[in-house]
Amino acid sequence: MKALHYTRGQALPAILQNRIMVLDGAMGTMIQRFKLSEAQYRGERFKDFHKDVKGNNELLSLTRPDVISSIHERYLAAGADLIETNTFGATSIAQADYDMAELAPEMNLASARLARAACDKFSTPEKPRFVLGALGPTPKTASISPDVNDPGARNVDFEQLRAAYYAQVEALVQGGADALLVETIFDTLNAKAALFAIDEYFEASGQHLPLIISGTVTDASGRILSGQTVTAFWYSVRHARPLAVGLNCALGAALMRPYLQELARAAPDTFISCYPNAGLPNPMSDTGFDEAPADTSRLLHAFAADGLVNIVGGCCGTTPEHIAAIGATVQGVPARQTQRAFFYQEAA
Repeated sequence: MKALHYTRGQALPAILQNRIMVLDGAMGTMIQRFKLSEAQYRGERFKDFHKDVKGNNELLSLTRPDVISSIHERYLAAGADLIETNTFGATSIAQADYDMAELAPEMNLASARLARAACDKFSTPEKPRFVLGALGPTPKTASISPDVNDPGARNVDFEQLRAAYYAQVEALVQGGADALLVETIFDTLNAKAALFAIDEYFEASGQHLPLIISGTVTDASGRILSGQTVTAFWYSVRHARPLAVGLNCALGAALMRPYLQELARAAPDTFISCYPNAGLPNPMSDTGFDEAPADTSRLLHAFAADGLVNIVGGCCGTTPEHIAAIGATVQGVPARQTQRAFFYQEAA
């Protein structure tokens, strides 16, 4: 096995033991505010592309990097410590919907570089900023049939997922990510393919970045879409020894509390993250979701005050105003304490 080499992310465990860190908010919500046209998504490079690409937000890292950089910088100005790369759908599997699978590595590399530049611009010795390389769930699932008439049918397999995630991880690391975030997990088998690819890349490259894993509870059953409870989900992925595990998306914070409490009990030796949607969908609001910044920040403050979290932020419908409010309300609240020091200490 090659010797492991650590990067800027080595600082994260010590920071998380001392204070709650703030993650950024939604990328898609902010992109929607620009009201970009099909032509603006395409840019000059793809002006004659044979398929509509409006809505392919990851493409904007290539055609409108100014938009992505401005969003990152707005979240950093709002106080975010952690910035996600614009790569939620930047796998070859997801990009195949736009006939752009071959562009996935370039999208990841460009996105990581944009986030890196923004974080470097805002970092200070007192408040360093970190890039999280985001790996989304893909629109295809290895555990659930896409055909209700054929429960055994699958439109993707583990090896296809592993290969797609490996290429994504490689580009994100090369682009300057400090840590990796496997997020919005609704199918644990998809997530395990991502974790396998990450471990494979670490082994091949000799680099070892911190890892955050975040699942999504889809309804009041308290289970992710592939059927696992929060506790079962954690036991399925804990072998990856993540820096943090948490929940994001789907349910707003008001409905997330019991599942976050369950996860905190199941993972006493791991940092906990939580970045919910801004409540439930509401097409009548400016962001498409119910909660104003004061609402989301109040709920996350309660989680922090109860000792449930180490990382807080926002998912769909959240804005820099939400992140600023969240950061203000958790400032000075003690971080959740874990039962052991880990990650770099263990890996060394």
